[in-house]
Amino acid sequence: MLERLDYVWRVLATGFCFATFGLGGLALRVLYFPLLSLFVRHKPRRTRLARLAVHYSFRFFIELMRMSGVLRYRVEGVEKLSRSGLLILANHPTLIDVVFLISLVPNADCVVKASLANNPFTRGPVEATGYLCNDSGPELVKACIASVKAGNNLIIFPEGTRTPVSGPMKLQRGAANIAVRGPCDITPVTIECKPLSLTKGLPWWRVPPSRMNFTIVVRDDIAVAPMVEEAQGEALAARSLTERLHTYFSTETQRHAGA
Repeated sequence: MLERLDYVWRVLATGFCFATFGLGGLALRVLYFPLLSLFVRHKPRRTRLARLAVHYSFRFFIELMRMSGVLRYRVEGVEKLSRSGLLILANHPTLIDVVFLISLVPNADCVVKASLANNPFTRGPVEATGYLCNDSGPELVKACIASVKAGNNLIIFPEGTRTPVSGPMKLQRGAANIAVRGPCDITPVTIECKPLSLTKGLPWWRVPPSRMNFTIVVRDDIAVAPMVEEAQGEALAARSLTERLHTYFSTETQRHAGA
């Protein structure tokens, strides 16, 4: 009986949290960002303030989910994210991974789906924060490198989408191209959720039998320049780095799960 009541509560609490998230995004677009544009004319400062607003909004959302009993979380190595000019690469098991990471990084930049720029709940934050859209073709890699070199902390999921529940993760080569052509060292982050939920193809109301437990580990940087020299060419280096990243994330997530 208690287990059933807990399950029903988590379904209701999850719905409430996501509704709050959507209304918060709409409020930022309708109220905060227009006022920001009106009173702050300096575009770089306006962008920083917009990103701070999203950062604290996402922190509030994560804490709301924790306090309502939807999830628990633990973060290791968060102090490594206090530096600037980072290329942060992470695996992508759940829907809220980017929310977690932006809640940990005040000056975060990220690559978002172009559809988010047309969504009424997310269009405001995407435009105001200057997040990069994935529909810019070859220019996207240059824009990502420029963002890191400007001191932003760029968050990218090399898989491009959430990890499939069945089958291995598949990494795209875009993140490796950014790292190689920068060159930019990589700050890897591994994300684990047990029991797994909010996965690709799973609706939000299909909550797991027990509360989700997230473990987020910020790991030591991976130097990229030696890999470029070893590969003797950017194309070969990007291909080799993609393979190494696939092995790295597969190994580290499995090792952490075993521990």
